[in-house]
Amino acid sequence: MREKVGYFDLLRVVAAIAVVVIHVLGPYREQLGQIPNWEWITAITFNSFSRWAVPVFIMITGALMLSDERPFEGRYYFKRRVGKVLIPFVVWSVFYAFFSAFSASGTDFSTSWNLLTDLPFHETYYHLGFFYYFIPLYVIVPFYQWAVQRMEPGQVKGGVMVWLVITGSYLYHIDGLWSETYLLYSGYLVLGYCLYKYHWPAMKWLIPLAIVALLVTDYMVVSHSLTAGEYKIGRWLSYKTLNTAIAAAGVFVLCRYMFDKFSESARSRLAVLSRYSLGVYLLHPIFLWPLRNYDWYFANPLIAIPVWTVIAGGLALGASWLLSRSPKTAWLVP
Repeated sequence: MREKVGYFDLLRVVAAIAVVVIHVLGPYREQLGQIPNWEWITAITFNSFSRWAVPVFIMITGALMLSDERPFEGRYYFKRRVGKVLIPFVVWSVFYAFFSAFSASGTDFSTSWNLLTDLPFHETYYHLGFFYYFIPLYVIVPFYQWAVQRMEPGQVKGGVMVWLVITGSYLYHIDGLWSETYLLYSGYLVLGYCLYKYHWPAMKWLIPLAIVALLVTDYMVVSHSLTAGEYKIGRWLSYKTLNTAIAAAGVFVLCRYMFDKFSESARSRLAVLSRYSLGVYLLHPIFLWPLRNYDWYFANPLIAIPVWTVIAGGLALGASWLLSRSPKTAWLVP
């Protein structure tokens, strides 16, 4: 059995929290001009500062899988690795298709049917879109694993540098064959591997660059939107752009550094929270349903977003724990 990497627990926890934040603040995005500008800017800043969450999950996968030097066994890989994620995804997709039928205005199961027929191509609920580019990466992983373990470190790092240039060109709408979705997402696998295996890029460079990336992202989204009089993001909040990649790498190295400062008891608590991080990801929209449908945003976003993040995240954590208690349901929250 491979040695557990402790700081990955911290990464999973902060990434899960950031995902909940993004979904809590969702309705604020279209309220420019309907609420005071400073409140709207506050919500958008939360959004801009949280976009690294999804890439961090991919980077953890890359760090773990690409560094695994055990012989590749196809049957084990697709049964235990892919199946562990794919089967719960399908079940939850069906659940959320029916869940989507319910709203404050009534019930409409025709919505569920439309979502189910489109399930192979489109998510049945807003948070499940992640799996449509994450699960296909499992097909790419064995090839990347084979390649990076036969390449010199400099060659692997050079590949990451080329990928970063591509993400920069994508940010500025310089499109071509290099803009292919899975190429852009799969780069996070190798970036995570480099940060884990080589501690490269160095933290002293990444942290300042990540801060700049977050601030520039927020400024560009806010300024463009205020100028247009409506929510305009360009590609600044995409998961496939240079600013998001740099921010995600910064969070990665910061968590690696901070984890060493934690006490053993804190590390143990993080391990527990990390165990249920995917469950929190899958379940939290259930507890956001009344918030979104009945507009329970009781205060300005500086207060409402953190409060509802704690409430929805805490309830999802509890529900995930309950499901994990029985062998009949534990596979739903792997």
